[in-house]
Amino acid sequence: MATAGKVIKCRAAIAWEAGKPLSIEEVEVAPPKAHEVRIKITATGVCHTDAYTLSGADPEGLFPVILGHEGAGIVESVGEGVTKVKPVILFCSPWPPLAALILLVRTLEGDCHGQGFRATQGQGLLPDKTSRFTCKGKQIFHYMGTSTFSEYTVVADISVVKIDDAAPLDKVCLLGCGVSTGYGAVLNTAKVEPGSTCAVFGLGGIGLAVLMGCKAAGASRIIGIDINENKFEKAMEFGATECISPQKFNKPIQEVLIEKTDGGVDFSFECVGNVDIMRAALEACHKGWGTSVILGVAGAGQEISTRPFQLVTGRTWKGAAFGGWKSEYVPKLVNEYMEKKIKLDEFITHTRPLIKINEAFDLMHAGESIRTVLLY
Repeated sequence: MATAGKVIKCRAAIAWEAGKPLSIEEVEVAPPKAHEVRIKITATGVCHTDAYTLSGADPEGLFPVILGHEGAGIVESVGEGVTKVKPVILFCSPWPPLAALILLVRTLEGDCHGQGFRATQGQGLLPDKTSRFTCKGKQIFHYMGTSTFSEYTVVADISVVKIDDAAPLDKVCLLGCGVSTGYGAVLNTAKVEPGSTCAVFGLGGIGLAVLMGCKAAGASRIIGIDINENKFEKAMEFGATECISPQKFNKPIQEVLIEKTDGGVDFSFECVGNVDIMRAALEACHKGWGTSVILGVAGAGQEISTRPFQLVTGRTWKGAAFGGWKSEYVPKLVNEYMEKKIKLDEFITHTRPLIKINEAFDLMHAGESIRTVLLY
């Protein structure tokens, strides 16, 4: 392309400081260096993790930064040593089992270098410890190695994966975080078995993906739990067999679930990021074999707790990063969507242009959206 090797000026949504609305600015995006890819983003989801970092609660949060990690795009140019470039999905963590993607290109040979990548990723930089973004003469940090809230971004080649050219980028971009995380937590982390009883705490995007996974795994009873009863109808569409609100009971929700399931559920999933709910989800599990998986991200410095008796009696407490998927499986998830085996369109409740990005966050905080996709 004519822009290869040159600095590109484009629009991006910059978080100049924590807790403030994003600002649409003109940024300069430098050319990719060796083993890097510059991508023209076409669509990106707005995820709770972006809001978490913007709030200031993220211990790795750095400012000023270009957020965004659920994106899709087309390769504009590549640095030395990069091959296999096409439309792709990008990963915030390229090595198995960690990965949050964005649609881009990727060479799988880079997986063995994932840990070193993770170190600079947490510093808001690319693997050579520098940034490709500048605005008004200031360096702007990268986010999760992706920064999809920019019309162009530069990523390490190990952060992208090649996908089917026919895949709709405005849909499969959602495989970059929440959907893959929730769906995979059921199949890979918990390994839910047919006939199981499951409880899903929190019915946002990740919670709905968990419901979808539980249904796919053959669970016979799937209980959705949320204080917002407006979410129940959608939850039933995704696989819940019943939904309850903790506010309707005068006892802890774990006690309610133990009574309703004759001793506790086989599997529970915490999809909120609240340490008290994490404890409740564990204690709602059946003695001897119950497994609880934490998917929500709690605030910096918060700690989980329970009585040792809860674990000594046979319960298992787990966490899941990107649902346990290895990077090479992501194109298969795309194919599953293309074959109508998994839902993506149903997660998208709103679309907005980049200049309306703050509306996307407002919709999220108001509980009015599952996923808003920004279209570039």
